Amino acid sequence: MGDLSRLFRPRSVAVFGGWWAENVIEQCQKSGFDGEIWPVHPKRDEIRGIPCYRSLADLPGPPDAAFLGINRHAVVEMAAELSAMGCGGAVCFASGFAEAGEEELQDALVAAAGDMPLLGPNCYGVLNYLDGAMLWPDQHGGRAVDSGVAIISQSSNIAINLSMQARGLPMAYVACVGNQAQTSLADMARSLLADPRVTAAGLYIEGIVDAADFAAMADEAMAAGKPVVAIKAGRTAAAQAAASSHTAALAGDGAASSAFLARCGVIEVDSPEDLMETLKIMHLHGRLAGRRITAMCCSGGEAGLTADLAGDLPLEWPSIPDDNLGRLGETLGPLVALANPLDYHTFIWGDEAKMTDTFAAMMGDWVDISVLAIDFPRDDRCSDEAWHPAVAAMKAAGRKTGTKTAMLGTLAEGVSESWADRLTDAGIVPLCGFEHGLQAIARAAAPAPAAGWRPHAALPEPAARTLLDEAASKAMLGEAGVAVPRGATAEAAGDLADAAAGLTAPLVLKGLGHAHKSEAGLVRLGLSPDELADAAEAMTGGTNGGTNDETNGAQGFLVEEMAPPPVGELLVGLRRDPVYGVSLTVGSGGVTAELLGDVATLVLPVGRDEIRAAIDGLRLAPLLNGYRGRAAADLEAAVDAIAAMATVIEADPAIDEIEVNPLMLGETGTGALAVDAVIWKTDPHDRSPDDRDPDRETGT
Repeated sequence: MGDLSRLFRPRSVAVFGGWWAENVIEQCQKSGFDGEIWPVHPKRDEIRGIPCYRSLADLPGPPDAAFLGINRHAVVEMAAELSAMGCGGAVCFASGFAEAGEEELQDALVAAAGDMPLLGPNCYGVLNYLDGAMLWPDQHGGRAVDSGVAIISQSSNIAINLSMQARGLPMAYVACVGNQAQTSLADMARSLLADPRVTAAGLYIEGIVDAADFAAMADEAMAAGKPVVAIKAGRTAAAQAAASSHTAALAGDGAASSAFLARCGVIEVDSPEDLMETLKIMHLHGRLAGRRITAMCCSGGEAGLTADLAGDLPLEWPSIPDDNLGRLGETLGPLVALANPLDYHTFIWGDEAKMTDTFAAMMGDWVDISVLAIDFPRDDRCSDEAWHPAVAAMKAAGRKTGTKTAMLGTLAEGVSESWADRLTDAGIVPLCGFEHGLQAIARAAAPAPAAGWRPHAALPEPAARTLLDEAASKAMLGEAGVAVPRGATAEAAGDLADAAAGLTAPLVLKGLGHAHKSEAGLVRLGLSPDELADAAEAMTGGTNGGTNDETNGAQGFLVEEMAPPPVGELLVGLRRDPVYGVSLTVGSGGVTAELLGDVATLVLPVGRDEIRAAIDGLRLAPLLNGYRGRAAADLEAAVDAIAAMATVIEADPAIDEIEVNPLMLGETGTGALAVDAVIWKTDPHDRSPDDRDPDRETGT
């Protein structure tokens, strides 16, 4: 996309339309915009005291920005005229385009805009709180700032709601993307983050148009030291197209998007409150260097609640160094138990010097952030005069030690907007509410990933897929270096004895041609060679756990040597994703995989360290690492096998999905064995963009 700077930071704004256009002019006037405002209307003489121009030809020159508050058919012609005259960019407010099934009209609008940047259609526009330029047809809650974060949203209502926050977050821009017909969310984020006055970006994402470009934008933001925080909507949508696999059912629709955002270095949050609180830390401090935190409270209740709410978060509470313990003991006296979190009692309340000494003793190079739990009195009924020394002491201690600081209210309303503003001006992050505040600290402490990563190119979803049976799937994986059991195939029950002649009992018999063999009664364990034929006949007839539905009947047989009892089992699934390229899901495997739901998802490409970290992050990982004297599993062999499977799907675009469940792990040094495997393939030429579900294409 071209340069968006004129559109986002205009010195002249042309406004088209009636009531909505009038609202835009009103917002610019209220904000004190000192640039030129040019209303264009064929019948009105003035709008809000500003003379109207009858047509584009009457304007003094090409506008930097235009707001198109006119109907969806007229906007196409107007976009073409604006583009031809050299307008810096336009906001298309009208709806009724692709979101309403009118793709051709949207295509015509994009063609008309040409090289002129276009936001929308179906877009509210942009609020610029730095320069007062408000291409926005409604009320909003922000105010002028010298620096702040950029909020970019795919929902206009969410954007309006976020602008109304009273939590002390300085907002430099609030912008909507609409349908992203031409200018994407990544384009907008890239441009707004390039403004030196913007410190971070907060995104509300419904769908990502180009995953590789989004990753590049996030990479550039990390390099510039400007964190990106996001809410990704639609994570629970029922779009599990590949319902035939355990992987699809377990990973869910949000797993790939969350894995993608994490690998891009985007900090994902769950709620608007988390977005606001995390962005406040990003605005003042950026990403934290580590997870080490200290907290000071003036009551045991606050200290205990802080510790409890932080108990499940990935935060570290370091012990107080001996020298600092001595300083604290001298200041606080013998009645105060010295610990982290620290209940410093109220003996020193109001004594700024002693409070400074106390807080400074809880800070230093052994801490990544230090937090003071504090709630300010209501300003309509109480006086906050006695709280001033605590604020001054926190500010002085932070500056004295060079430690990043925050103040944490028990409740959101415990830190009013006026106090939040004062704390921000003092370099102290105002965190509104224990739960959201502590979660924000944990997210800010998450380490940034390595730079330069890009996902594999996404392919359109195929119109149809073909199941490669287990024997063929294992043959393909075996050629790639994945260990599989020794086995043989037979087309008929009577051929099994000869097929199994070179195998060592006990044996496993599997009926081929079905994705879920166990559920269909197509697996028999612990057989001798003499029992194979009878077991196969039962499968063909659908007895012994199967059904009489011919779709559950065996289409040939695979006989294998039974694997020895494993130390542990993993599920491994690789799936092509129409947005993010290829996803990898690793989880606790076996017949209870879906019951446990213990999985981690990554987006390819990934390295060995990332695969190992995903395994180590599973809830049942301790069982694989020698829990309570048990034998440890061969996790290096597991990583080798998973990496080999990733290579298979990366190398062949015809492979749509690979699933191994279970990957049986022996003791350390004895290897990993893919006991059950299926591969889904498609004709690469069958991947037509026309076959793609538009909702899946955008990741919603």
